[in-house]
This record gives sequence, structure tokens and C-alpha cells, in this order.
Amino acid sequence: MIRLNATRVALMVGVLALALQSSPARAEDGVSEAGTGVASALASLVYGPTKIVYSLLGTVFGGVAWGLSGGDTEVLTAVVSPAIRGDYVITPGHIRGERSIEFVGRRPDYREDTVVLEEIY
Repeated sequence: MIRLNATRVALMVGVLALALQSSPARAEDGVSEAGTGVASALASLVYGPTKIVYSLLGTVFGGVAWGLSGGDTEVLTAVVSPAIRGDYVITPGHIRGERSIEFVGRRPDYREDTVVLEEIY
């Protein structure tokens, strides 16, 4: 029974590794984007629950850190914020390499896709 579970985990890790290659093939020969969609769905089956568990554990540890710090909300925010921010699913844009996967969330002002517009007077 243990061997069967280890085999399933190994298979899921293999699918995730194939889906997250750094230089994925492009569908340039008129082939539909269905393959990219299927790859992102399969990768999300493993990645999504992993990210949810990570965010739940971050919330629990953040609560413990908050209690041990005497109720300091900055400590709570420093632990919980990176855990709950980030991507929860793998999109076709991630598979194609157009977006980076953000497992540990960054503050919005540090995101690479955030554009700051300055007003010119």
C-alpha cells in the first residue's frame, strides 16, 4: 500500500517537472493550445493543493509567531503575507514561460508585472 502511494507521488512530481520546463515547446504549426491547457491543468492538480497546504501552514505558524511575540501584528504579517500571496494555479502563460510562478508571494510593490506610472506635470 505504501509503494502505491509513493508511485502516485512520483508520477505527479514527474508530470509537474515536465510541465514546468524552462523552455517549453511553442505551438507554432497550427496546433491548438489544448496541450498547453492540459499541461497547466495537470500541473495545477499537484501545485494547487501544495500551495493551499503551504498557505494554511503559514497561517498557523503566523498565529503562533503572533502569540509568541506578544500580539505584534508586524510579525504576523511578515509570516502570513508571503504564505497566502502568490499563484494558486498554473496557467498556460506559466507553461509557455510568459509568467513566472510565484509560490512564495511578494508584496505587490515588488512584483515584476506591476507597472508604476508617474504623473508628468
